[in-house]
Amino acid sequence: MAKQKRVAAIHDISCFGRCSLTVALPILSSAGIETSVVPTAILSTHTGGFTGYTFRDLTGDIRPIANHWKSLGLEFDSIYTGYLGSFEQLDIISEFFDEFGTGNNLIMVDPVMADNGRLYANFSPDFPKGMLKLCQKADIIVPNLTEAAFLLDKPYRQGPYTKEYIDSLLFDLAETGTGKIVLTGVCFDTKNLGAASFDTKTGKISYSFSEKIEGYYHGTGDVFASALLAALLNGFSLDESTQIAVDFTVECIRRTKSEGTDERFGVNFECTIPSLIRKLSLV
Repeated sequence: MAKQKRVAAIHDISCFGRCSLTVALPILSSAGIETSVVPTAILSTHTGGFTGYTFRDLTGDIRPIANHWKSLGLEFDSIYTGYLGSFEQLDIISEFFDEFGTGNNLIMVDPVMADNGRLYANFSPDFPKGMLKLCQKADIIVPNLTEAAFLLDKPYRQGPYTKEYIDSLLFDLAETGTGKIVLTGVCFDTKNLGAASFDTKTGKISYSFSEKIEGYYHGTGDVFASALLAALLNGFSLDESTQIAVDFTVECIRRTKSEGTDERFGVNFECTIPSLIRKLSLV
């Protein structure tokens, strides 16, 4: 029997509104992956569409958690980062990579900082430069198109896009030193939406699409990235994992829309997890 994989997931916790750790932990766990967590902050809700939310910064807890884990000799098959709220956290997580990176484990950075052409409200204009440095230490990065534009210091363009434009973004991101890139929010028309993946070792670029469902559902980036990592750690190739993540995310959105759930509340991934498990050939 193969040894169970273990991930260190470094994200915030939104107590309501399915995103970040409340998405990553159940999705990875359901895929048979032991998931250890490093919470970067605790919020009463996520910040998209809500007001009056509470926020507790946990920067001061990250190094003590890492030090304790190191004293226990813990090792991880993957380190997976999401929302990081400050330059200080970027520096601390860079240290975490140095401490727990082995050269054989998979470091995946989801550079959560922007969407729809704009940085999130609490980030300064120079934050993407710090995030870029962290991405340069990753084996795989998972930016959306807005985040890619900020990482590359390029103007954001709205879709639909051309293949030439998406390929150029992938090549430019590869120049930063990351070996694998999955770019989300890709569309060549108004009917389909998906992602592009690029493995710089093989030079292979692949596109994965599914039906575009109208609406803006919060937390879908976290659902996608968590499903992507779940597939990769279960032995699927980069392009196979990207398609699995695209299909799973769209199934979650479709179910959520059919139930009339408030878009701010996140997508109904819980009832869709059996489908993911089947896609991963775990049953």
